[in-house]
Amino acid sequence: MRVTLFGTRGSVAAPGPETARYGGNTSTVEVQGDDGTLLVLDAGTGIRRLGARIAPETKRVDILLTHLHMDHIQGLGFFGPLYNPAIDVHIWGPGSSTLSLEARLSRYLSPPLFPVHLRDLPGIVCHEVPRPPFEIGPFRIRTALVCHPNPTVGYRIQEQGRIVTYLPDHEPGLGLRDGQWPAPEWISGYDLAAGADLLIHDAQYTDDEYAHCVGWGHSTYRHAFEFAARVGAKEIVLFHHDPAHDDDMLDRLLADAVRRFTPPCRVSRGCEGAVFEVNSSRTRGA
Repeated sequence: MRVTLFGTRGSVAAPGPETARYGGNTSTVEVQGDDGTLLVLDAGTGIRRLGARIAPETKRVDILLTHLHMDHIQGLGFFGPLYNPAIDVHIWGPGSSTLSLEARLSRYLSPPLFPVHLRDLPGIVCHEVPRPPFEIGPFRIRTALVCHPNPTVGYRIQEQGRIVTYLPDHEPGLGLRDGQWPAPEWISGYDLAAGADLLIHDAQYTDDEYAHCVGWGHSTYRHAFEFAARVGAKEIVLFHHDPAHDDDMLDRLLADAVRRFTPPCRVSRGCEGAVFEVNSSRTRGA
């Protein structure tokens, strides 16, 4: 299973020379199975470049949306396969208590916010999550609601015993008392991330920033490391970088966090273009 990061920024795209190493595009991740089956995790601004790289003989693409905040769907209308009638595009994501997933997405993919209606795009099928485990090609996928404002789901993707967990917007440390974590059944996202070979996880805030943003649905470096320890993850990718944090600051924050909090597993930078071969310990730039 190969995982490629096409967008790692949170909240809003932040392109520029000061963010060139970590990337300025918002959340988009490609997961490719051994048989070529293609999953796209979220549709941030990074999805445009991902779409341009998809092989012309591709017949199906599945987009797994965690939630419908703009930084996770803003690139959807610029995803090339949406306009190719030879490619079936399946979109998975949460509805709400009053609107279906398709109705919610149509609020963005329609005028005045977008010139093309979702209903006019060929070959799109919408599926709502969370739901019982389901399969796409060789992947077995589990979903669950997680701690982030508005309906938000996380994904656990398994292929031949290898597990990738995707929790880009997640606040499992909300309500901790004196830094003490509750029993596993009370930790948001625990079942999705338990024993993950690769955990892609929110690490947007420093401790000082988090003090002013409690309840906003994001994690600190410390909370991300502590969550990884509790679920027994083998590797954590720090993700959803704050748009105000440039590359040099992210380098400093990571070095400081590793020194102060002693991560329980391998730690990897969430850099645009990074590739993770989940059946090995190697990573390389795309």
